[in-house]
Amino acid sequence: MDNTVVSTGTEGKAWGGGKQPLKASYGKMMMWFFIVSDALTFSGFLAAYGFSRFKFIDSWPIADEVFTHVPFLHGQDLPMIYVAFMTFVLIMSSVTMVLAVDAGHEMKKAKVTFYMLLTIFGGLIFVGSQAWEWATFINGEYGAVQTKGGNILQFVNADDGHRVALKDFVVAEDDGRVIHESENGLWFKSEGTQPTYTVDEVIKGLESHSNVLIRTQIIDEAGEKTVLSREESLKQLKDNGKIVVEGANLHVNEYGTPLFADFFFFITGFHGFHVFSGVVINIIIFFNVILGTYERRKNYEMVEKVGLYWHFVDLVWVFVFTFFYLV
Repeated sequence: MDNTVVSTGTEGKAWGGGKQPLKASYGKMMMWFFIVSDALTFSGFLAAYGFSRFKFIDSWPIADEVFTHVPFLHGQDLPMIYVAFMTFVLIMSSVTMVLAVDAGHEMKKAKVTFYMLLTIFGGLIFVGSQAWEWATFINGEYGAVQTKGGNILQFVNADDGHRVALKDFVVAEDDGRVIHESENGLWFKSEGTQPTYTVDEVIKGLESHSNVLIRTQIIDEAGEKTVLSREESLKQLKDNGKIVVEGANLHVNEYGTPLFADFFFFITGFHGFHVFSGVVINIIIFFNVILGTYERRKNYEMVEKVGLYWHFVDLVWVFVFTFFYLV
């Protein structure tokens, strides 16, 4: 049998098979290709968000008034505190991933295991926190009224300008409303969850509480939402009030324009899916480390490759955090 190796004349060139391009393995190169393509996807989403916000700049929800909740601290106005905590946890998980990769270069299995475990915990805390934030955003806290034109009317205290919840001045009356559910014998019909209050009940509550005013979603030159006078508040609610809104979903949003909620659910959900996927991959790599898979291979390159993905996820969150919460 002739075992002569045929020369192609390209062995000395970078892409001729004789060298590794950029001194990177095939796996690393493919990971970089994925990261670049995914970065372009996120860039498109954030660019669309930016254009939409610019178009509705005078009525876009103010982040400091939306993201004010902290677990176990109900009723306290703490803007951005918990979001900052989530961001800190995710960044620290990137640090522990760096330490895991560095320990892998030194072939220190115990340290790789420890730092990978910390990275997984950080990812789980972030995903859980994001789920809690979604639930809080969906449920809402104060409630509002949507006008016939689709604008949102919120309620504030005339003395200090702070938001007032509907439950603090509105009394629900038994008007015989029934939600269409099988337990009510109406299994053949379907109906969404009804608001706790009707517009008429809100009007009666506003009339009986002289210290409550309406705040529109229009932002003035000082960057504050416009507060109507007592007479204007009653007139606006009676003439234009359409439906009571509690929380936010893909149709209505008690914090302002529904477009904000649409982008929030889509972009943070898309990023959350990336973080969750990263946690699952990290868990798989973690058990491979414990089983000694990479010790037998004499390298921990797989840890380095998943580390590239994890750093990318962290970096994307910095941009999402900036666009949604800071700007």
